[in-house]
Amino acid sequence: MSAIKVIGIDLGKSVFHLIGHDYSGHEVCRHKLTRVKLIQFISLQESTTIAMEACCGAHWLARKCQEYGHKVKLIPAQYVKPYVKSHKNDFIDADAIAEAATRPKMRFVSPKSEQAQISTVIRKIRTGYIRERTSCMNRVGSILLEFGISFPRGHANMKKLFQWLADKEAIVPPQLILELRDLLDYYNQLNEKVAAQDQKLIELNKENELYALLQTIPGIGPMTASCCLSSVGDPKDFANGRNFAAWIGLVPFQYTTGGKPRLLGISKRGNKELRELFVHAARAVMWRDASAERYFGSWLIDLKCRKPFNVAVVALANKLARIAWSVMNARKAFEVKA
Repeated sequence: MSAIKVIGIDLGKSVFHLIGHDYSGHEVCRHKLTRVKLIQFISLQESTTIAMEACCGAHWLARKCQEYGHKVKLIPAQYVKPYVKSHKNDFIDADAIAEAATRPKMRFVSPKSEQAQISTVIRKIRTGYIRERTSCMNRVGSILLEFGISFPRGHANMKKLFQWLADKEAIVPPQLILELRDLLDYYNQLNEKVAAQDQKLIELNKENELYALLQTIPGIGPMTASCCLSSVGDPKDFANGRNFAAWIGLVPFQYTTGGKPRLLGISKRGNKELRELFVHAARAVMWRDASAERYFGSWLIDLKCRKPFNVAVVALANKLARIAWSVMNARKAFEVKA
């Protein structure tokens, strides 16, 4: 059998399909393997390039492949699709992945560390608690509305629910009071769980100097810094800060044809969580004119006067993203030299 240049793996939950290409691009092997058999197969192969789509389970398998001395290339799924030929099945997908990995201008994703994945899991669980907490608050409001009581929104009012009812001298059935008490207890439990997740993120990243360094950027706090560290495997994946901001989706969507440039709204591509956090960071700065002028000078004040508030917020979020990339890239370069 010819030497294998690249192995394309189509990931699955229990079964994995892989195809190997030689240096001429011809198929030299194809296998359908279980997870255990796949690890055994990889461990017996000489060092080669292994390509996968950057999807569920890819980063764990990438770390396993690197342990056996292989070079791993993770490809965004949308960049693999053009190489799928004819009908779609698992072996055709694996073949397309292997072919896409050999393209000179293909873009790749750096495998994430175990700590980065754990940080992502903690934030996802935190987001789930926040959604449940919002549902709980809406549930209380809708229940009271059924009894002719318009309860105002907001955490401040929710925390003093029964005091608010007493001040309004609202007539509430005793059985309903018991139900509202259970909902309020559930709301308080969710608050505690959200706070616990926040503390876990701080403990997980407290030894990381870059985590503290990112928080020196105006508007960026622990959550945004943690998301930057876990979402960006290697800042060198981006040529510059502009590419990083484009990956987040903070640049206009471009539709240019016939030499006529046309810029639409922001593309909203890439990492939704990171984009949302940068927008919130920008909004926190924009709300305070003194802070905005101190950190960004007259540029931001003039922008607020010329453009709608939300447009200015997105422009500032774009600038914050570029600054964050510069900080991560400079720190990475310093660590390499050291």
